Amino acid sequence: MNLFLETLIGGLLAGTMYSLVAIGFVLIYKASGVFNFAQGSILLFAALTFVTLLEKGLPFVAALAVTIAILILGAIVIERTVLRPLANRSPMTLFMATLGLSYVVEGAAQGIMGAQVHALDLGIEDVPIFLGDVLISQFDLVAATTAVALALILALLFNNTRIGISLRAVADDTRAALSVGINLNRIWQIVWAVAGIVGLVAGMLWGARQGIQFSLSLVVLKALPVLIIGGFTSIGGAIAGGLIVGAAENLAETYVGPYIGGGITPWFPYFLAIAFLYIRPAGLFGERALERV
Repeated sequence: MNLFLETLIGGLLAGTMYSLVAIGFVLIYKASGVFNFAQGSILLFAALTFVTLLEKGLPFVAALAVTIAILILGAIVIERTVLRPLANRSPMTLFMATLGLSYVVEGAAQGIMGAQVHALDLGIEDVPIFLGDVLISQFDLVAATTAVALALILALLFNNTRIGISLRAVADDTRAALSVGINLNRIWQIVWAVAGIVGLVAGMLWGARQGIQFSLSLVVLKALPVLIIGGFTSIGGAIAGGLIVGAAENLAETYVGPYIGGGITPWFPYFLAIAFLYIRPAGLFGERALERV
């Protein structure tokens, strides 16, 4: 029973890391209905910028503030140069634009900050903590707390503020939102900036665990099953999907892996996502599309 609890809790805590990445996708999808393929590259760029500023001698808080300012400026530039000219195009056109944007962002990161691996120390020791007889990781516990706190802040922001109401209006009906005077361009700038900041937090935590390197952008692949299971339009769904994926892959690796040679973790979340597509295509908290004819 202790092994089961340790495996389950470790998976749940690790799943919150996947949720952090997925939240960035949810924010942009809710505002534009487009899957932002560049989110992984933005996560990498944000983490690289932060660690490079630290290595240049800036204090932690100053490096964080400068990185956030750069992300906000980047969101404005992306909105003006990529999104605004393509505002009335199909979702597939916008998706392809974000695909191209991902290569531009990665290329800019490599050209400006180099391709070497950077170590990032956030002052969080990865030491074991005992809860009774159950062993958990202190780092995973801090990461999980950060993910939950960030999700709560975003939920309050988008449910109880004017910006949040505008975002929900744009997500529900873009034309109707425009007709009542909501500035779509401003909403896109805000959402991309917030998604960038969420990516920064995720990149810092992932980077502290495995180093900040260019493979960090591939962490978005872990977000895909989370989004399919939780739903593309719900922050709560991103958290729930991350918990399900983290727990399921840990349990499968521990209890099923030995019988089939191990190595379940990389592919089991996608197997689970395919199963969810059969049962609930919109995800647990996703909104089903209604078509009227």
